[in-house]
Amino acid sequence: MVEKMKVPTDIPEGDPDLDAAVIVALGCNDKGCWSSCVEALEAALARFRAEGVDILARSSWWTSQAWPDPTDPPFLNGVALVSTAHDAPTLMRTLGRIEDLFGRVRTARNAPRTLDLDLIAYGRLSGDLDGLILPHPRAADRLFVMGPLAEIAPDWTHPVCGRRARDLAAQAEVGRDARPLARV
Repeated sequence: MVEKMKVPTDIPEGDPDLDAAVIVALGCNDKGCWSSCVEALEAALARFRAEGVDILARSSWWTSQAWPDPTDPPFLNGVALVSTAHDAPTLMRTLGRIEDLFGRVRTARNAPRTLDLDLIAYGRLSGDLDGLILPHPRAADRLFVMGPLAEIAPDWTHPVCGRRARDLAAQAEVGRDARPLARV
């Protein structure tokens, strides 16, 4: 079991270089052993540092119906801009290890999960890196990703389509019901 901790609030000041931005999306709709999905996501962020991933900025948590099956429990999602010495494939393996620590069990596609960590972008990298496709191929269409990203980096530009996060959020088709919660 992962130790329950509060994410540090001492995020470095100054704007990160958005062309070099490493963006991780977080999601949860099964609280597992935590008292709530918010607590689980906060604990996941706190775990990042121990795994060599520093948080530069983070969004508030956003709530939305589960997709594609709205009868599943609702999701909480957020986005973090991070800094790491890991290359993209190593970072993806690190994110998978954190998911495993939080009890993620991979069953059916889009099934409820205790923790979902997606590498949305790694700087300006684009294409297939031995099975890791960057930027994330479906993130630009998801309000529950682009909304939180636009909250912390509205001028981030998608490496492939060239559109800003704020514009992608305004036109996202999936998760149109996504809304921010009050910041914790």
